[in-house]
Amino acid sequence: MKDGDNTQGEGDEDEAYKGALFTLFGATLKFALRFRWMTMASMLALLVAAVVAFGHVKQSFFPPSNTPMFYVDMWMPEGTDIRETMRQTEQVEQFIRQQDNVAFVTASVGQGLQRFALTYQPEKSYEAYAQLQVRTTDRDNMFVLLHHLDETLSARFALPTFQFKLMEFGPSPASKIEARISGPDPQVLRDLATQVENILLTDPGARNVRHDWRERTKVLVPQFNETKARRLGISKEDLSQTLQMAYGGSTIGVLRDGTQMLPIIARLPENERVDFNSVQNLKLWSPVQQAYVPIEQVIDGIDLAWEEPLVQRRDRKRTLTVLADHNVLGDETAASLFARVKPLVEALPLPPGYSLSWGGEYESSKDAQESMMSSMPMGYLLMFVITIFLFNSVKKSLVIWATVPLSIIGVAIGLLVTNVPFSFTALLGLLSLSGMILKNGIVLLDQINIELEQGKAPYDAIVHSAISRVRPVSMAALTTILGMIPLVFDAFFDSLAITIMAGLGFATVLTLIVVPVLFALFFNVKAPTGDATV
Repeated sequence: MKDGDNTQGEGDEDEAYKGALFTLFGATLKFALRFRWMTMASMLALLVAAVVAFGHVKQSFFPPSNTPMFYVDMWMPEGTDIRETMRQTEQVEQFIRQQDNVAFVTASVGQGLQRFALTYQPEKSYEAYAQLQVRTTDRDNMFVLLHHLDETLSARFALPTFQFKLMEFGPSPASKIEARISGPDPQVLRDLATQVENILLTDPGARNVRHDWRERTKVLVPQFNETKARRLGISKEDLSQTLQMAYGGSTIGVLRDGTQMLPIIARLPENERVDFNSVQNLKLWSPVQQAYVPIEQVIDGIDLAWEEPLVQRRDRKRTLTVLADHNVLGDETAASLFARVKPLVEALPLPPGYSLSWGGEYESSKDAQESMMSSMPMGYLLMFVITIFLFNSVKKSLVIWATVPLSIIGVAIGLLVTNVPFSFTALLGLLSLSGMILKNGIVLLDQINIELEQGKAPYDAIVHSAISRVRPVSMAALTTILGMIPLVFDAFFDSLAITIMAGLGFATVLTLIVVPVLFALFFNVKAPTGDATV
C-alpha cells in the first residue's frame, strides 16, 4: 500500500511538469547535457563576447542628482576688481531671472556658495570669480534652460567665461578632467600646460579648457635702491607699507556699529589712487634724518612687469592643473573623453624634475574603487567557505560559483541597449548580483542532492531537479526584476536597476542550464543513449 502511494505521488508530480514551458526547457536541458562540452564552449564564448562588449559601455562615476538645480561658474579675466565682478554678476543674474521656468537664482561673488551639502565643494576666494545657483521648475525644463544659456550667455556677455555644472550626489571636483603638472619653473609649467590644453582643444568633446594659474597680470614694480635706502635708514618693508596705505589702504582702527565691527581704512582719495603721477608725491619717514623724504630718493624708477597672481602647490611642489569638462548637455561621459585624451597627454615628453598626475573624476573613482576592492576578496572568500560548509564539498561549491560571471552577459547587453553608463551605483548592483545568482545555484544544487538521496539515477536526478526548480527560481528572479522597474525612471538609480534586471534575467536562464551541465561534468554523469524520461 505504501509503495503504491509513492508511485501515485511521483506520477502526480510528473504530471505537474507536462506544460509547454517545462517540456521545452526539458528538451533544451537534455540537449545541453548530451553536448555538454559544446554547451560550455558556447557559454565561454558568450562570456568573452560580453567582456569585449563591456568595453563599449559608457563609463561614469556618479550620475547627476534628480534635483532640478545647476551652477553657473563665471570667471572674469584675472586681475579684475571684485566690484567689477559684482556688477557683471548682477547683469548675468538678471538675465537668467528673465528666462522661463526659473524658480530662483542666487549668486556668490568672490568665492563659491556656502557648503550646503557634503558632496558640494565650494570654490576658493578669487576676486574675478562668481557662482550662480539656478533652480528650475522640473528636471526637463532644466536641460531646456541649460541649452538656451549655453547658446546665449557667451554671446551676450563677451568678457567673462562660463562653466555649467550639474548638481551631483558624488564628489564634485573643480572639473571632471584634471591634469596636474608639477615642477620647479613656472614658465616651463605654463609651456607644458599649453601643450596639454592644445590636445584638449583639438577634441570636439572637451569644454571649459583652462588651468588654475589663470592669466598673468601686470604689476608696477618699484626698483628699490638698497644703498640709498640704507643711508636713510629705510627698509623695503617701509616702502611696501607706504605703498599699501596709499593705494590699497591700511587699517588704523575699528568702528563699532551695534554688533558689527567696521574697519577704519586710511588711503589716498580715489582720484589720486588711479593717477600714476601721484607716486612722486609720496614720502617716507627717515629715522636717520628725522624727517620725511621723497620716495624717489630710495627707488630708481618703476617698471611694468608680468606677475604670477596664483601659484598653486601640491605636496609642497609647484603644481599647475589643466582643467576640462565634457559636454554636460550631450550623451558623452567624462570617462569617454578622458579615455581619448589620456594617452595623448601622457605621450608628451616631460623635462627632468617634472611629473604628471591625474585628478578629477578619474582620481575620485579610482580611490573609491580601491577602497571597496580592498575588502571585497575577504568577503567573497567568506562566502565561498560558507558554500563549502553548506554542501560539504569543494566541487559542488565550484559548480555554484562558476555561474557568477554569467551575469556580465546580461549586464553588458542591458547597458548597451539602454545606452545607460556604467556608474558606481551600477558597480554596486553588479556586486549584489553575485549573491542573487548564488542563491539560485544553491536552490538548484540542493534539489539535486535531495533527488540523489532518494535513490534516483544521477542523470535523472539532474534533469528532474532542474525542471522542478524552474518555477521557484524564475519567480524569485521575476519578482526582483519587477521590483526594480520604478528605479529605471530615476536618474540616479537607473544604472543600478538596469544592471540588476538584465544581469539577473540572463543569469537565471543560463544558471538553470549551466549548473546541471557543470554538475554532470564535475561528477562525470553520463547521459543515457536513449531519451531519458522524467
